[in-house]
Amino acid sequence: MRIVVTGGAGFIGSHLTDALIGQGHKVVVIDNFITGSRKNLEHHEGSDQLMIVEHDITKPVYLAEKIDRIYHLASPASPIDYQKLPIQTLKVGALGTHNVLGMAKHHNARILLASTSEVYGDPEIHPQKEDYWGHVNPVGPRGCYDESKRFAEAIVVAYRDYHKVDTRIIRIFNTYGPRMRLNDGRVVPAFVSQILKNEDITIFGEGLQTRSFCYVSDLVRGIMGVMECNYKNPINLGNPSEITIKEFADKIISISGAQRKMVYCPLPVDDPQRRKPDISLAMSILNWQPVVSLEEGLKLTIEWAGKNV
Repeated sequence: MRIVVTGGAGFIGSHLTDALIGQGHKVVVIDNFITGSRKNLEHHEGSDQLMIVEHDITKPVYLAEKIDRIYHLASPASPIDYQKLPIQTLKVGALGTHNVLGMAKHHNARILLASTSEVYGDPEIHPQKEDYWGHVNPVGPRGCYDESKRFAEAIVVAYRDYHKVDTRIIRIFNTYGPRMRLNDGRVVPAFVSQILKNEDITIFGEGLQTRSFCYVSDLVRGIMGVMECNYKNPINLGNPSEITIKEFADKIISISGAQRKMVYCPLPVDDPQRRKPDISLAMSILNWQPVVSLEEGLKLTIEWAGKNV
């Protein structure tokens, strides 16, 4: 097939591009490289299976050759990025999603929206199921990202129901692995970077807030599975193994063999206190669940980061 991946030079997008090329597909990556990097795709240089289009997807784009699938991953995704780029984040969720839906409609292509667990906000139920509507502060510091994705889901459903576009929606929970930008502010790259730079580990609050970490290869397998299934409503993809941030810091220190102390800082505004996906839907529809352990995934991530820090 000929497949478009918006944001295909980013962390998750580049791994997805690798997997699609590995299956023999031709991939068109559309990226403006605000947060993505050409380095993530340089190992495909010279391949006739990859075409890179440097373009801001919030502006219309026309591709003449037939397209079969569109994976819409374009968006700043880390708090540092979307708080620095709030308008661009809102525009890619609204205008960007509108543009790729128009592309899908024109080519009669199936389209998958990469949404996020952030649509649940700071959740009042635990774990988070797909039928939970969320607890989001639209005017808080995270609102630009949360609401961009909530709007994106709404317009995808509108195109599905009104224009009969063939759509899929995933909600991605915390994902990690090689190619994460080590300065993007999220907990895994932050801790890995601090370990490799011989710095203390920074813990926000008391470190009792929880996260659930999914290795990128597991996520990509789930994304591709959702695209090819027949289910059209949102599906959670993530690892349901929940861990506190303090426990996670202890684990990464142990795995790395480093001797580090923890430094505690004030908790950011609207930081979710608990985050754990209910993946029973993905398990029943896709027979999907993560298989890479946190220990194995962290070793691979630290090994990669050690060569790129």
